[in-house]
Amino acid sequence: MVPCRTLLLYLRSAMWTLLFYCACFQLTEVLTEDVQSCEHLRLGQYLCNGPKIDEATQEPESCRDTRAWVECLPAPNISCRLSNGTEFRFSGKEVGFNKTISCRNVSGYSYKVAVALSLFLGWIGADRFHLGYPALGLLKFCTVGFCGIGTLIDFILITMQIVGPEDKLHCGLLRRPSDPPVHHQPDVQEASPFAVTGSPIVLELILG
Repeated sequence: MVPCRTLLLYLRSAMWTLLFYCACFQLTEVLTEDVQSCEHLRLGQYLCNGPKIDEATQEPESCRDTRAWVECLPAPNISCRLSNGTEFRFSGKEVGFNKTISCRNVSGYSYKVAVALSLFLGWIGADRFHLGYPALGLLKFCTVGFCGIGTLIDFILITMQIVGPEDKLHCGLLRRPSDPPVHHQPDVQEASPFAVTGSPIVLELILG
C-alpha cells in the first residue's frame, strides 16, 4: 500500500513539474514575440548611413543589379531582434540591420562618345561597334550606313537614348566636379541615368 502511495506522489510531482516548464516555455515565447525584428522598425526608429560613393560613377561602390546595401542604426533605447534571433537594446551607435537602396549599374560606355561616333562615323558603323552590336556595325560598314538612312535613324535613336549598350547597363554619364553630389535614400526610385536630354550634348559636339 505504501509503495503505491509513494508512486502516486512521484507521478503528481512529475506532472506539476512538467506543467511548470510548459508554462515557462509559453511565457518565454510570448515575451519574445513582443520584440519585433530590427528590419521591421518603423520610420523614425532607425537611421541609415549613406553609401560610399564612387567618385568616377557617382554611384555606390557596392551597387549590384541596381541595388546597394547600407547599414542602418536603430535609435537609442530601441530593443529589437537581430537576424540571428538575439534580442538587443541599442544605444544608437550599433548597426542593427542592412537595407537596400536603388542605384545605377554603370558600364564603361559613354553617352557623349556614342553620340559623337554616330554623328561623325555612323556611316561605317562605329557607333554600333562601340555599343556592343558588332553584327549591325559590320552591316552598316558594308552598306555605308544603309546608304545614309540607317546612319540617320541610329543617330536619332542614340540621341534620344532609345538605343543603349547591348549589355543593358546604363551609359556612364560622368558628373563634372561642379555638379551637386548625389544623395541616395532607401526605397526611393530614381530616374534612369541614360534618360537625359541629348540636344545640349549634340550642340556641344557640333560647336566644339
